[in-house]
This record gives sequence, C-alpha cells and structure tokens, in this order.
Amino acid sequence: MDGFLDKLVCLAAEVVTPAVAGGITMSRHGQRFTVATSNDLAAQVDEIQYGTDEGPCLDALRGGAVILVEDLAQDERWDRYRPHAIAHGVASSLSLPLSVDGQTVGALNLYAGTPAAFTGEARRQAEAFADQAATALTLTLRRVRQAEIHTQLAESIVSHSIIDQAIGILMAQQRCTATTAFNLLRNASQNRNRKLRDIAAAIITNVSGEPPQPRPGFTPPRQAGEVTNRPT
Repeated sequence: MDGFLDKLVCLAAEVVTPAVAGGITMSRHGQRFTVATSNDLAAQVDEIQYGTDEGPCLDALRGGAVILVEDLAQDERWDRYRPHAIAHGVASSLSLPLSVDGQTVGALNLYAGTPAAFTGEARRQAEAFADQAATALTLTLRRVRQAEIHTQLAESIVSHSIIDQAIGILMAQQRCTATTAFNLLRNASQNRNRKLRDIAAAIITNVSGEPPQPRPGFTPPRQAGEVTNRPT
C-alpha cells in the first residue's frame, strides 16, 4: 500500500500540472504525518505546516473542504506558514480532503512554483487522483481496524485462559466452588489495586514455578463446501 500511494502521488505530480510537488498527509490519533511524497519539497512544505500548526493542508484536514491557493504571495491567510512556503518556492497549492467512511482522515496536497496552477482541467485531474487515494486509504484503514479487533480478541482469550487456570487452582486449594474462587480473585485484585489477570498470573507462577502458558491454539471451523484433507 505504501508503494501504491507513492506511485499515486508521483503520478498526480506529473500529470496534474508541470513542475508540481505532491504529498499525502494523514491524521491518526490526533497526529499528522506525511505518508507519501513525490519529492523532498512536498515533505518539507508539509512539515512547515505541522510545525506552525496552520496551512492549507491542515485546513483541508480539519474542515473537510478543498483549499485552493491561487497566489500565495497575495494570500493573507496563515501568517506563520506563508513566508516559509514562499521561501521554498511555493506560489500556489491545492489541498483536497481524503474521506474514509464519511470522515476526513487525510489530504492530497499539490504545490506549484507558479501562480494559478490548479484551475480548470488541472483541478479536475487532481480531484480524480484524490478519489483514488481515498479508496486506497479506505481499504488500508479497514484492514488495520480488522487487525486491531483480532489482536484484542486474542488478548481477551489469553486473559480468560489465565483467569480460568487460577480459578481451578483456588478451587483445589480452598475446596470451594468456581464462583467463590472468582470472588477471591476479584477481592485480591481490588485490595491490591492490581489487574485481575496479573493476580491470576501470580498464582499460576507461584504454583507451577513458571509463567502461565496460553491454551493451545485451535483451528476455526471450516466453511460449508470446503474440502478437507483429513482421513475418513
């Protein structure tokens, strides 16, 4: 996906208008970072905006609207960003928000060394590239979220396994029911201000002499119609 975004932004920089620099900025957990650029200029101008906390890229991210700068030298916005961008040779720019599931998560930023570089056909081409970038980011973020869910599920399974093992140990030691053993664990967790899992892990380690081991893995049920190689 990184390679795809790099190629996408480089192609946008070549096709939209001559002598343009392009970059894709993303925002995640309140942090902004550049995920792809066509050259160093785009990366440098993006960093100026992150450092000054203002600029067309950030406005596109925050407001979810297209930000067009026809002539940066005549533009009165962004007093902290503007002189640094001009010093880097930026005369005009176009920042297009990238939306994923209705939420703005990034922006495609194009910078040119001449005024009014992003009008007419150039802007239409840029908007088409922004649509492609948004599609790519949608697929990427959905995969990331799916991976996070799988990780959380795996951690939950391990925690339950450790707690179950500790409950079994307490049942044997105290000759009590599973409910009573669990209440003992919970009370110890509250009194010592430690997580229930940590209390359970300490009990297992004390009894076995080793840290708790996760339960053996299992093979998910096969879908209907799948062919198995198991002997009959």
